[in-house]
Amino acid sequence: MRRTILLIIGWLAVVLGTLGVFLPLLPTTPFILLAAWCFARSSPRFHHWLLHRSWFGSYLRHWQAHRAMPPGAKPRAIIMILLTFALSLWLVKMLWVRILLLVILSCLLIFMWRIPVVDAKQQKH
Repeated sequence: MRRTILLIIGWLAVVLGTLGVFLPLLPTTPFILLAAWCFARSSPRFHHWLLHRSWFGSYLRHWQAHRAMPPGAKPRAIIMILLTFALSLWLVKMLWVRILLLVILSCLLIFMWRIPVVDAKQQKH
């Protein structure tokens, strides 16, 4: 029963994380990390797939090895966050929604700022 629940949560997290790539208000990273955690405890096969066959595999393997983002990933992520939120702010006309978007944007940028980046020298060790 526990295995089944973890598998369901893992696949739901993969779906939500994948949607988060395209939807500005849905975060990708926490969902993919949740999926990896669930699969590690419920299915070695799906965990291996997530680490070695999915779009997110290289980032997950890097996170497991260094507990940090690879070089260049943080600026790309911040640029994508800013672009998608700029589009959302431009399309939305309601003031309260714009304020909510700015609050969420601020939280995401603070979160991204705090994630460490491992440089090439650290990766070799």
